[in-house]
Amino acid sequence: MTTLSLATVLAEAARRYPEKVAIVDAGGERITYRELWAQTRSYAAGLRELGVGPGDTVAIMIPNVGDFPRVYFAALAVGARIVPVSLLLNAEEVGYVLADSGAKLLVTHSAFLAAGAPAAAAAGTKLVNVGPLPADLPQYPPRLEEISATLEPLRTYVTREAEDVAVILYTSGTTGKPKGAMLTHLNLVMNAAVNVFDVHPLTGDDVVLGCLPLFHTFGQTVGMNATFRLGGTLVLLPRFTGEAAIELMLREKVTIFHGVPTMYIGLLEAAGKAETLPRLKLCVSGGASLPVAVLEKFAGAFGSTIWEGYGLSETSPTATTNQPAFGAKPGTVGHPIWGVEVEIARPEVPERIEFLPDGELGEIVIRGHNVFAGYLNRPEATAEALIDGWFRTGDLGVRDENGFISIVDRTKDLIIRGGFNVYPREVEEVLARHPSIQQVAVIGVADETLGEEICAVVVPSDQGLTETELIEWSKERLGKHKYPRQVRFTESLPLGPSMKVLKRELRKQYS
Repeated sequence: MTTLSLATVLAEAARRYPEKVAIVDAGGERITYRELWAQTRSYAAGLRELGVGPGDTVAIMIPNVGDFPRVYFAALAVGARIVPVSLLLNAEEVGYVLADSGAKLLVTHSAFLAAGAPAAAAAGTKLVNVGPLPADLPQYPPRLEEISATLEPLRTYVTREAEDVAVILYTSGTTGKPKGAMLTHLNLVMNAAVNVFDVHPLTGDDVVLGCLPLFHTFGQTVGMNATFRLGGTLVLLPRFTGEAAIELMLREKVTIFHGVPTMYIGLLEAAGKAETLPRLKLCVSGGASLPVAVLEKFAGAFGSTIWEGYGLSETSPTATTNQPAFGAKPGTVGHPIWGVEVEIARPEVPERIEFLPDGELGEIVIRGHNVFAGYLNRPEATAEALIDGWFRTGDLGVRDENGFISIVDRTKDLIIRGGFNVYPREVEEVLARHPSIQQVAVIGVADETLGEEICAVVVPSDQGLTETELIEWSKERLGKHKYPRQVRFTESLPLGPSMKVLKRELRKQYS
C-alpha cells in the first residue's frame, strides 16, 4: 500500500520554502508558506472539532481569496474528500451537489451564504462560514475562524492510499444532471508536478496570476496546486476583468498567466487602453479552443506566445499541451504530457477502443496517471467512459504526422447540414478573423429542409456590422455547406464556471 496526500503539496512547500510568499491575497496581504500552512492546520483542527475525519466529504464554496487554499488543504489534512462548488450555481443547484456528493459539511464564504445556507438546509448538510460577515445579516452560521481560534492546530496531516479519492469535481452537465468526477490523490499530485517540472521551464521565482476560478479544475490544479508544488507565488484575483488583470500583473510583477480564450479576448480589449503592458514569461490557454486569430493578436500586443493545451475534469485536468520539448503549432493542443497516452479512436464503436491512423478524424481517448477513478454513484456512466483503462472524452480530434493533436469539436456540437458534417470550430476560426468581431460562437439550429442550419452568434466590436455583410464575407472564405446563413448579434455570450461558452444555452435561445 502506497500512502499519499494532496496536502503534501502545501506541507512540503512550507517545510522547504517557509519564508517565501505563497499567496498575495485579494486585499494585497502577503502570506508566507509558513503562515499559510499554520493557518491551514488551525482550520483543520476546527474541521475535526466539527466531526470531519477520514473519508468524509467537505464541500467548499469560496471565491479566489486566501480562505480557499486554507479550507481546501485543511479538509485534505484531516483526510476528507473535497467538493469545490461553483459560485455561479443557485441554491437549488448547490443543494443537488451537496445531496449527490453526500457532503457532511459545507464551508461557504459569507458572500455566498444566500445560495449556500438554503442549499445546506435542504440537503441536511452542516454549514459553517468563513470571511467577513455582512453588516445586515441578522443570523449567521458558526464561523470556522472562531472555532479554530480556540483549538490547538493540527500537528500533522492524515495520509491516505494514493488511489483514494481526494477531490470530486462536478461536470457542467451538458446532458442531464451534473456528474461528480472522482480524482485521486495520485491523479492530482502527479498532474501538478508534471505541469511544473516536465511541461514548461518554470522556477520557484515565478509569480502566477490566480484569476481562473479556484473551484474549477484548471485554476485549482494548474494554478494553485502547481504553484505551491513549485514554491512560487500565487496572486489572487477574485473577479476577472482585462483592466484589473493588467493592473495587478504590473503591480505584482506577474510572470505567468493561465487563462481561457475569453480571458485573452478581455486582455486584448483592455490592452488598447493601457499605457504599459506586463512582460509575461509564459501564457497558457485551456478550457476551450483558442482561435488562432486571438493567439496572433495577443502575440502582437503583449509580445508573448500563448501555449495552448487540452484537458478535462476527468483528466485532472492536463492531458496535452504545446511544450518546448516538441515545439508549438498554432491551432493545435500539442503533445501528451509526461506519462500520458493520447490516441484517436473510432467514435462509432463505443464498446471497445479501435485506434485510427494519423490524419484520420476520430474520438480522443486518454490513458495515464491523470485519468479519474470514475463518476460518483454512477457505475453505468463510468463503464461507458472508461474502456480498458482508456477515457473516452467525447471530443473529436486528429493527430498529424508530427504528433500534434488538434481538437476539431465536441461530438455533441457537430452540425449536420443536409447530410454534410460541419464542425463549428472550423467556422469560428474563420469568423474570428473578421475585423469587426470581438467574439463568436457557431451553433446548429433546426431547419425543416436541411435538418440543421448554421448560425453564428456574434459579439461585435463594431456596431455597424450587419448580418448580410458578415454572410457575404464568410461566403468568400468558407465552403458552400459551411458558411452561416443566420447571424445573431448579442452583447455577450453565456459562460460557464470556467468561462467556456455554453453552446447549449445558445441553442436553447436561438433554435
